[in-house]
Amino acid sequence: MSSLTRTLSRTLSRTAVRAPLSRPLPSLQPILPSLSQRRNASSKHPKGFTPPSQSDLAELRERVQDFVRREIPEEVAAATDKSNNFPADMWQKLGDAGLLGITADEDVGGLGMGYQAHCVVMEELSRASGSIALSYAAHSQLCVNQLQLNGTAEQKARFLPDLIAGRKVGALAMSESGSGSDVVSMRTRAVETEGGFLLTGSKMWITNGPDADLIIVYAKTKPDAGSKGITAFIVDTRAEGSKGFAVLRKLDKMGMRGSNTGELVFDNVFVPHSHVLGPVNGGVRVLMEGLDLERLVLSAGPLGLMQAALDVALPYAHSRKQFGTPIGQFQFIQGKLADMYTKLQASRSYTYATARAVDEDGVIRTHDCAGAILYAAERATECALDCIQILGGMGYTEDMPASRILRDAKLYEIGAGTSEVRRMVIGRAFNREYAHLSQ
Repeated sequence: MSSLTRTLSRTLSRTAVRAPLSRPLPSLQPILPSLSQRRNASSKHPKGFTPPSQSDLAELRERVQDFVRREIPEEVAAATDKSNNFPADMWQKLGDAGLLGITADEDVGGLGMGYQAHCVVMEELSRASGSIALSYAAHSQLCVNQLQLNGTAEQKARFLPDLIAGRKVGALAMSESGSGSDVVSMRTRAVETEGGFLLTGSKMWITNGPDADLIIVYAKTKPDAGSKGITAFIVDTRAEGSKGFAVLRKLDKMGMRGSNTGELVFDNVFVPHSHVLGPVNGGVRVLMEGLDLERLVLSAGPLGLMQAALDVALPYAHSRKQFGTPIGQFQFIQGKLADMYTKLQASRSYTYATARAVDEDGVIRTHDCAGAILYAAERATECALDCIQILGGMGYTEDMPASRILRDAKLYEIGAGTSEVRRMVIGRAFNREYAHLSQ
């Protein structure tokens, strides 16, 4: 049994996930040595990474589903949406289940399982609650994985164990009110001083911002250098030097209401040199690479919401009778259900094929990461609308989860880059690929 397999079995068997293994996890040793060398050469994974097999991913999915049944039933999902507040005890539960460090090193408490596994967890959590899953992704992907990829050994040893255990909450602060998609135009500044930097500015639409203990913040360290003058910082909001940090307001959103989102203010917040993430003035590389993987993992969110829409629509269509016949036997309703199912399966195939390329070949294709979330997000909104239409009047009430699914799904066409920006990203990737033809 491989070390990864042992870690998965051990970690996911903690208090929050107790179901016995339905079968022993298979060996994860690759069949082809040459393929093994290529896979392990990826710089996007922990040292010694071996991609999980499909059996391991299926086992992980079963474990997460068991966790969801126990900890995020429909009552919790509905209450989270109504209250506009993330359930604080969920962080510890996610940590105990081993779900907060899917892509992190085992020696800091992670599972080291890669991006296919991360997508599996994101999909199943989103199936239960879109907002809880979104906060999970902001923590585990935007914060934990950024530290995993770009942190020094000392930074990872210092910050990752608490984040992975759920004792601290992580976030990433990039967007500003006047520079959402135009990242390079950010106004937040970091001025070097004795022992570190003084951070001044504001950030907007920050998921987990109101709760975060640790925030990765992007700021201009060389304002006149454009994209070559941005640096990433690790801001400990509970540290003595962070007195100038404040949550200006928590946003009251249409959807994803259980995912706490806020506007953050930094007023001469001191950040020591030891908290610089990556090279000074090299933050754009950290940022852009992180955005590709962020888009990939977040694309699994709409998959879960599409499955949730089917979970609601299918039983209703076969129990609700009209003219003495279940409406699911009417051709028009069958067509809607078939379209929903096909959109889900096509989106799922795209997301997991892209994640598999990252895990098995170490290849991150910008246009596929953007394409996966572009396609899945738009299809999720369509599926949610079809679900409401199938439910009819019941779909327009808060007695059913269809409204929540629709409101949550729409966020994925806006957050982490709008659909329009994703199309632009794909087009620019093609421009670079075929630039030689225009010379």
